[in-house]
Amino acid sequence: MLTEQRRRAVLQAIRSEAGVQTTHLADRFGVSEMTIRRDLDELAEQGLVRRVHGGAVTPRPMRDEPPFDATRVEREPAKQRVGALAAGMVQPGDTVIIDIGTTALQVARHLHRRPGLTIVTNNMAVYEELSDDETVDLLLVGGLLRRNYRSLTGFLTEDSLRGIRADLVFLGISGVSEDLDLLDTTVEEIQTKRAMLRAAEHCVLVADGAKFWGRGLGRVAGIDAVQTVITTDDAPEDRLEAIRDHGVEVRIA
Repeated sequence: MLTEQRRRAVLQAIRSEAGVQTTHLADRFGVSEMTIRRDLDELAEQGLVRRVHGGAVTPRPMRDEPPFDATRVEREPAKQRVGALAAGMVQPGDTVIIDIGTTALQVARHLHRRPGLTIVTNNMAVYEELSDDETVDLLLVGGLLRRNYRSLTGFLTEDSLRGIRADLVFLGISGVSEDLDLLDTTVEEIQTKRAMLRAAEHCVLVADGAKFWGRGLGRVAGIDAVQTVITTDDAPEDRLEAIRDHGVEVRIA
């Protein structure tokens, strides 16, 4: 493989995984770690990747993410419908993981006074919503606070989730690609979402129709990691049909 071909392939690997270690890239392409380091240095100089200890990750967004309170009011009626339908899947005694984001918050708002539930979350807004509801056992996982988006992330969050066995996870994302990959905007959140997927038996993707036009810096997982998608009737029908073809249940709120 020529140098430029390999570097394009390296860049694609980093973009698809949001971040890759040097050792893994060297094994994948059958070259030395020194060669991969030179590739990564060149890609970093072009602004295509960001070098970190032991590898490289996708660069930070050029613009900050919109604040949580700004996104809360965007398409709020649609998010409310998605949240209500999603909450109807929860059974007495379930352990439920609720992801960050404003649609996930709507799920939590429909789970009040459900005796026997255990709610696990890294979403500070969900914690505030349910903290006074004594019928719900509420577990806030630790981590670094992202104040702008009111979430907890990082290795402490991932370590906490390793000890959890949940019935359901309500997962939020930034977008769904044409290839049906689940996308998100930051490396930290991508790793946390992957940990949530590993911790739950059943993944419910909660995403109003606009998310099918959304974008992200990196791939969380493929659609095969999801068992149920809950969305709205403005989601593109061809994309929903493709999701059904993968054996994933689609519910329209």
